[in-house]
Amino acid sequence: MTSSLTSRGPLSRVRLRRSGSRVDKVVVVTGAFIALLVITAVFAPWIAPSDPNFGSILSSNQGPSAAHLLGTDSFGRDILSRLIYGARLSLLGPALIIVISTSIGTVLAIACAWFGGWFDQVVSRVADILFAFPGLILAMLAVAMFGPGLVAPVIALSIAYTPYLLRVIRSEALRQRNLPYVAACYVGGLSARTICTRHILPNVTPLLIVQATLSFGYALVDLAAVSYLGLGVQPPTAEWGIMVSTGQSSILAGHPQESLFAGVMIIVTVVAFNLLGDRLAARQSTARS
Repeated sequence: MTSSLTSRGPLSRVRLRRSGSRVDKVVVVTGAFIALLVITAVFAPWIAPSDPNFGSILSSNQGPSAAHLLGTDSFGRDILSRLIYGARLSLLGPALIIVISTSIGTVLAIACAWFGGWFDQVVSRVADILFAFPGLILAMLAVAMFGPGLVAPVIALSIAYTPYLLRVIRSEALRQRNLPYVAACYVGGLSARTICTRHILPNVTPLLIVQATLSFGYALVDLAAVSYLGLGVQPPTAEWGIMVSTGQSSILAGHPQESLFAGVMIIVTVVAFNLLGDRLAARQSTARS
């Protein structure tokens, strides 16, 4: 009897916790890939084998070799070096979009959940109006007004992504606002600002991280599409969307390596962020239940 009670005691609960907290291989692999990608972008000058903008017409459209592991483009520039340097802008742009849209959306979402009433109605209606404008259309309008580059598309896409993040965070903030601990904090004399920043915000942060991770991949695709159309960062700057566009002319000539490798990097990166976001969302839903 004693041994059976012991087997059901704290030791068994520790074993259950260990078995329930198995390492998610998808999270590990995608997280490691994203971390490696960020490290590569940060240390591009020390990792890239050559100058991304230096080329020679005599070595144009060469296949993979010992001198150029992924070959060269139509200007004789090393594709691997351009991919490594291109990771900087290809990741920086989406990161700025997510930071800006998440910051604005979170502040507005918590304010809507706390104040409610006419403030919530006005913000929600403005968000509904912005939902009617696709992000790429806003980016094109911004480029038409302010010229091509990175700043205008980032600001336009940040505005386009804010309503989506606002709506998702608002629903969770409303749920937190109606929980008993908020009323207890208010009765205890805590100010609205303290309750929102120290209690509601930390409780919506897990959902915030999930949505930001999922949105990063879409932002990367949108910015790459803007660059592909020639409305974003301009050549000869290394960026994955530009590489897909400039490499098109060589595809019919039998040299698809520039567009191919740049497109593969975009696809793999987006898939990695989406898989990571899906797993984080699944973990969060499991934790809630």
